[in-house]
Parts: sequence; C-alpha cells; structure tokens
Amino acid sequence: MKTDQESLRDPRLAQALAGALHRAAPRRPVRIVHVCGTHEITISAHGLRHLLPDKVTVLEGPGCPVCVTSTVELDQAVRLATQGVAVCTFGDMMRVPGTELTLDQARSQGAPVHTVLSAADAVELARRSPGQEVVFFAVGFETTAPGTAAVLVDDPPDNFSVLCSHKLIPPAVEYLLDMPGTELDGLLAPGHVSTVIGAKAYVDLVRRHQVPVVVGGFEPLDVLYALVLLVRQMADGEAKVENAYPRAVAWEGNGQAQELMRRAFHVCDASWRGIGEIPASGLSLRTELSQWDAAMKYEIQGEQGQEVAPGCRCADVLVARAVPADCPLFGVGCTPLSPVGPCMVGAEGACAVWYRHGERPVV
Repeated sequence: MKTDQESLRDPRLAQALAGALHRAAPRRPVRIVHVCGTHEITISAHGLRHLLPDKVTVLEGPGCPVCVTSTVELDQAVRLATQGVAVCTFGDMMRVPGTELTLDQARSQGAPVHTVLSAADAVELARRSPGQEVVFFAVGFETTAPGTAAVLVDDPPDNFSVLCSHKLIPPAVEYLLDMPGTELDGLLAPGHVSTVIGAKAYVDLVRRHQVPVVVGGFEPLDVLYALVLLVRQMADGEAKVENAYPRAVAWEGNGQAQELMRRAFHVCDASWRGIGEIPASGLSLRTELSQWDAAMKYEIQGEQGQEVAPGCRCADVLVARAVPADCPLFGVGCTPLSPVGPCMVGAEGACAVWYRHGERPVV
C-alpha cells in the first residue's frame, strides 16, 4: 500500500494531470506566479515545468522571506550583535548580505549571534541568561508570525525583545499585480501561509484584479492539480478563489493564530528588499508591547544599504520579471557558497533552488 506521500508523487497520476493541463489550457500565453519557496522546490526538484503546455509559464515571485528582508533591518541586527546583544534568528538569515557584514561574519568576529528554530528558543536563552540582552530577529510571513506573537503575549523576560521584520503576503501580491510590466494571469497561492490566513484572504484581491487564485499544496500532484484549476478558470474567463489544499487549509484559516497576531501586532508599511516599500505589508509590535520592541529599546537605526548588487538580477526574480538563469551571475559569480544576492542564500530563494535542483525532468 502506498503512503500518502507516495500517492501524491505517483508518476501515472502526474501524467494524467499533465494531460488535463494541456486540454484545459487557453490558447493564448498565460503567466502564473507563485509566492512560496516550497512550491518552487517542488516544481524544480520534480521537473514539473517539463509537463506544462508550451504557453503556460510558472514563475516565482516574492516567496522567500529571507530574500525580501531589507538591508535596513539586517544592518540593525548586525549592529546589535556587534554591540554585544545576543541576536537569535533562523539559519537562513545568517549569510544574507548586509551593507558591510552578514550575521555569520559578525559571529566569526566574536559577536553573540545564535541560530534558533523559533522565537520560543530565543526566550529560553533569555531566561537562562538573565544578565544577557537577547533579541529575536523575527523574519517570515504569516506562517512564522504567530510563533513570535505567542511569546510576546506570554510575558517574556525583560532582557528579551524582538526586532520585527514579519511581512504579509496578500499586499505583496496585490503590489505585484499593480506593477507595470508584470502581466500576470493567475496566482498559485501559498499553502503554508494560507493555513493561517485562510483561502478567503484572497477574495478582495480577486475582486479588484479579476485574476484567478488557487491555494495549492506542496506535493507534485498538489501543484499540478492547482495548476489545472487555474488554467480552467483562465480558459473559461473566470476569476475566483479555489482551495486545492483542503486537507490543510480552511476557508476561514486558523482563528487562534490570527487572534495571536491581532494581539501582538499592528499592520504597517514595510520595505521589501529589491522591491521597495509596500503599503500595509508588514507587522510591528503593538504599543502595549513596546517594552519588547528592540528597535525602540535600543534606539537602533539602520541605513538603506545596497539592496541590489551590481549585475545581480534578484530584484527582477522577486517580481517575476526574470528567472534565475536570466542572471549573468547565476552559477558563475554567484553560488550558494559565494552568494552575491539574497535569492542565492535562503533555501527557498529561487536562485538557490534552481542551482540545487536545476530544471531536470524527474516525474
């Protein structure tokens, strides 16, 4: 008997869905964007682009939180660490280029930088070390924000604070759709984020832009099924929200996670690396929690550094105007061991995914 994962990777079913894609696809060229690094890993690692109709293109947008963290925020974290504050964050953030240093380089110079798996790990470090100031550099989309919120509303110790860089996906997608030259015809919505915000979070976006949205899971058949639903909507001239990942995503989302976020955060404007400021696309700590706001506690300022390195096309990749192979540095001057741009650093960055998996047919 096949396991659930094996059944969702069945080559015969994949070929059947590919056939449905070819039959349903409109005759005109269409461009579908997704905003999730895990989707890109599935698509690239399993060679799903080789199953697409010639006129259907699937691109990754700003789906990597590490890639879109601004130099201002990164430089703030580096500066805190070099001043002796213990900075805790996720492993993917360690090698993202700042204006002068990465967090990993700061650590190699003796700064107290720690890799953690969650905000709760940073709180535990603060409790174990009452004489040490500890900051959690909070990055990620709606998927990781509830974890940060949970520790903030649970009365963390006084020597703990949060440097908040959480960002929101729906405003970024809307910004992408409004950008001149993007010409996107549909959205493969992220499954992880949607478990929190729910499929209904995309209804207003669909209404305003008349673009189909389908929430998709992360196994090969999940992605192919979601793409079939998207191209069917395009061929039929429809624009609605469909949930192709009902085993994990509810229409209303996760109410408890949403309530935690409401209790901990305000929605604010946010700077996305390589894209610019997107209105109402970030989270900041509520006033009543300001004692745990690291930016206020330490009055630390960041400066707008070099968001895009010379010759690097990360900015175009992040807004679905290019694929990694379009960049002249890809795989030559820019590799995971020697990254030039942020898209080659994070495990979910499009360049890192393409370098690791290539575009070889696997299914």
